[in-house]
Amino acid sequence: MASTVNPPRGMRDFLPAEKAQRERVLGVIRGSYRAHGFDEIETPVMEDSSRLHAGLGGDNEKLAFAVMKRGLTPEKLQAASDALDLADLGMRFDLTVPLARFYATHRAELPKVFRSIQMAPVWRAERPQKGRYRQFVQCDIDIMGEAGPSAEIELITATAATLDALGVQGCTIRVNDRRLLTSSLSILGFPAKEHEAVLITVDKLDKLGADGVIAELRERAFPDAPVAALAEFLQRPAPETTPEFSADAIRAALPAGVTEEVILELAAIGHAVEAGRGDSGSLIEFDPWLVRGMGYYTGAIFEIAHPSLGYSLGGGGRYDGMIGRFLGSDVPAVGFSLGFERLVDLVDLGAATDDDQVALVYDADVEAATLVRLQATLIKDGKRVRLEARPKKLPQLLDQLRDAGFTSFATVRAENVSIDNLEFKPLGG
Repeated sequence: MASTVNPPRGMRDFLPAEKAQRERVLGVIRGSYRAHGFDEIETPVMEDSSRLHAGLGGDNEKLAFAVMKRGLTPEKLQAASDALDLADLGMRFDLTVPLARFYATHRAELPKVFRSIQMAPVWRAERPQKGRYRQFVQCDIDIMGEAGPSAEIELITATAATLDALGVQGCTIRVNDRRLLTSSLSILGFPAKEHEAVLITVDKLDKLGADGVIAELRERAFPDAPVAALAEFLQRPAPETTPEFSADAIRAALPAGVTEEVILELAAIGHAVEAGRGDSGSLIEFDPWLVRGMGYYTGAIFEIAHPSLGYSLGGGGRYDGMIGRFLGSDVPAVGFSLGFERLVDLVDLGAATDDDQVALVYDADVEAATLVRLQATLIKDGKRVRLEARPKKLPQLLDQLRDAGFTSFATVRAENVSIDNLEFKPLGG
């Protein structure tokens, strides 16, 4: 029986046209990020297993692919009480943990406020399904060393401009703050030790609705009084608010008494982003129950919603405590990640239009040295050149060249080997 020739489940091959489209989208994202002052870095695909399982990655740590130690004997395999005892390395499951390690390693060589770009694949042992893969690309921008809200403003502005550059219409960047969430839960009566557990259920509000969230909280045996207070709050009539991202609008969406300082800070972020966008229109909105599942977030959090999708196109937030786990002293940090695999399906940049992609279709009696010389001359002139032997069915080859993005071709015969004698013909549409 022939063995399977498909890639592993949850991983994919990309044909040349697909790969070219992905690279074009990545190029637009990279160009937009760089235009906003960010610098690209690269980190290894693997990190120490102990670092990947240090409690920094939340539930994603459970999905990390482990790399077994070398030289393991049958006795050591049998004696291991935990699978992680057999691994010393692991594949990165996101780009944030490697970035924290990178910053801790190179802090002395980096500017006081460092703006990074990372665009690279990550790996998770997911259950493959539509829009969810075991290998996928993330596009991250992060700012380290800036404690004030200017970092959040830069990140949201750069992300909004990138969505505009890609031509993705109808997106909304939902914004909240973890401090507002915990303040709201405290006002409603939930003790601090229960906040993270409660937020796991509140995070399902979009899927379950208010009634579903309350039912699950009761099933999980949280105290009746705060659950009833949350139910009453969620079921209250929608407050009348002004449409802009303002302190009054934020205040009206929260329980009375929530931390005023954070409300004003978040309103300032929204005002600055909207002012910067000018005629481009508003793209952000306050979502009082946006949670973002990662427990390491310490302040503002964001998530990109699109009306045609039931899942986010990206997200991020402030994670001031993470880098300190490596350095021993806290460093303010905030990041925003685009979900490239979900985003690329929404993007239509049109067909590539490069007039400098040409093909030389040669007869069998043309010497290889001649072909290489002609190709080198055209490449020096700034063209992309493909050599193709003349087949019996030339139209089929020309269709393939056109589909691959080539715009013109010339026939090379033994008696026509001068670059000046080549006659380039358009491949047409």
